[in-house]
Amino acid sequence: MYDIIVKKRDGGELTKEEIYFFIEGYTKGEIPDYQASALTMAIYFQGMSQEETATLTQAMVDSGETIDLSAIKGHKVDKHSTGGVGDKVTFIVGPLVASVGVPVAKMSGRGLGHTGGTLDKLESIKGLQIEMTKEKFIENVNTNKLAVAGQTGNLAPADKKLYALRDVTGTVDSLPLIAGSIMSKKLASGADSIVLDVKTGSGAFMKTLEDSENLAREMVNIGNNLGRNTVAVISDMNQPLGFEVGNANEIKEAAEILQGKNVEDLRKLSLEIASHMTVLAEVFDSYEDAYQALEENIENGKAFKSLRTLIESQGGDVAMIDDLEKLPKAKYDIEVKASKGGYVSAIDAESIGIAAMYLGAGRATKDDEINHGVGITLNKKIGDEVKEGEALVILHSDNENANDSIKKVQEAYTISDEKVEKPTLIHNIIK
Repeated sequence: MYDIIVKKRDGGELTKEEIYFFIEGYTKGEIPDYQASALTMAIYFQGMSQEETATLTQAMVDSGETIDLSAIKGHKVDKHSTGGVGDKVTFIVGPLVASVGVPVAKMSGRGLGHTGGTLDKLESIKGLQIEMTKEKFIENVNTNKLAVAGQTGNLAPADKKLYALRDVTGTVDSLPLIAGSIMSKKLASGADSIVLDVKTGSGAFMKTLEDSENLAREMVNIGNNLGRNTVAVISDMNQPLGFEVGNANEIKEAAEILQGKNVEDLRKLSLEIASHMTVLAEVFDSYEDAYQALEENIENGKAFKSLRTLIESQGGDVAMIDDLEKLPKAKYDIEVKASKGGYVSAIDAESIGIAAMYLGAGRATKDDEINHGVGITLNKKIGDEVKEGEALVILHSDNENANDSIKKVQEAYTISDEKVEKPTLIHNIIK
């Protein structure tokens, strides 16, 4: 291990044998944390080649179980988002892609941060089961073309251990290590092709477009090197996506999109990602054909029907989707008003996310309970005109006093005298 550390410290390229020696030894506890820290710091400064990064990712995949989805008929396409505020795209994209016959076997996690993860949001629907046997999961995908379940098994344990170490040694921000971490879990989950939604901006992990594009390229290279067709969409997170941030209210907004409501940014991004997924699955020859067919499946109700089927097949109360007013609701609606008139020129998405977490929509620690009914509705987004005293957002709270959240929202909004353009939604596509 000492020789491997010195080799990487001095800018050398590690061999497959050396990378596997490190990952296997560290996972088993044979290599101590202090040597693993030294190597991750050397990687942080010296970087890794495309081949090294792909090998590291495969070694992390091989460190635990992989999910065999070969019993699912057809070309399985997965999507992954690097995370943002108000990102409920999975609930739109899954049913859309399934509506044209492409199997979506989605394994998701819980959220730690602003709002719940995909599973927490789904649990806003009474009775919905996200834990199921592998056999049931496969049966649901074969029958309905769509299932969403909690990650089962011991996927990429090396990544889990390495991430915890990087978190406390200042080596999180290393592109090969970030890309390998994300892709190892995706590859272990068994999909044939992957579409990545890489966020950029104030509410994203990567704040600049350059950093987001570099991360996307790194992940696309890993996927393609390891035999999975991978496409990355670079999308904007300089303000929350759509108008709803929370859990039940995000499910409501996703359902409304599938019923034909035009929330411009959310609808467009969902169709973009779904189109790339269906082209990778070779159901359509071109992105344009895919986009048109998916739009038609919103208009004719097929996509919404897929969402209903997903909920019903996993034991959820379909009445909550048929009548969205039945979804959990908070006790109080509190308006946060503009202190002056003008135009919204910036919204710090992260601050909106934190305001939602203070209400109980997210977790500050992994043991926190999610409150499905609380959240935030944005009335104004970047480029919108606002009058003094007009409500910028509505907080949905179970507590009459939501001062911490109010303060965060006030900090998040910048109002200027000059009108600004709406931000570009899709910055780049990397294949």
